[in-house]
Amino acid sequence: MIQDWSSITLKALQDLWYGFADFIPKLIGAIIIFVVGWFIAAWLGKLVAEILKRVKFDKLFEKTKWEEAMQKAEIKMTMSGFVGGLVKWILVIVFLLATVEILGMSQFALFLKDIVAWLPNVIVAVVILLVAVIVADIFEKMVKAFVSKMNVKSVNWIGSTVRWSILLFAVLAALSQLGVGKDIIQILVTGFVALVVISGGLAFGLGGKDTAKEMLEGLKNKLRG
Repeated sequence: MIQDWSSITLKALQDLWYGFADFIPKLIGAIIIFVVGWFIAAWLGKLVAEILKRVKFDKLFEKTKWEEAMQKAEIKMTMSGFVGGLVKWILVIVFLLATVEILGMSQFALFLKDIVAWLPNVIVAVVILLVAVIVADIFEKMVKAFVSKMNVKSVNWIGSTVRWSILLFAVLAALSQLGVGKDIIQILVTGFVALVVISGGLAFGLGGKDTAKEMLEGLKNKLRG
């Protein structure tokens, strides 16, 4: 009986040792992959941020008060730094997924796979916002140039309205891409429309009629000329 117990105990210890010996190489390999991946992700993130900084990418966001908002939150981050950080953490998640798969952590791997599958939506949403900022800037300048030829006083107000309208709908499109509930988006759209109607009514009540009259007269003069 004692011999049976000793053999069972010995076999259990052997199995534990074999399992441990089999796990150690996987652990070392996983650590190496994650550390190397972290350095690669950090380097590529800095590279992307530096490239965007050199092409004056941050200037596109000066009117959005991005840096001012970050400073108020005591966060030192430019938009180029934000994009670079996004690239870094996407790659970190990818390398982390490879690490947990090597270690055989199936449940955690499934969780990370869901995150990785969702990342394209994040990228598309960010692209939508970046393109919207560029388009909004172009349209604001075009509208200001067009309206200024009509000798209208509210050039800046009209240009800003066009700009922020484009940005708002871009935010709504980005939220939709991220899978945010349609009910929330509908509430935001309804609120925006109500805000425009109310502000428009106030504008006409407080002298907006003169602006509209100026625009119509300017358009008439332009057509006659």
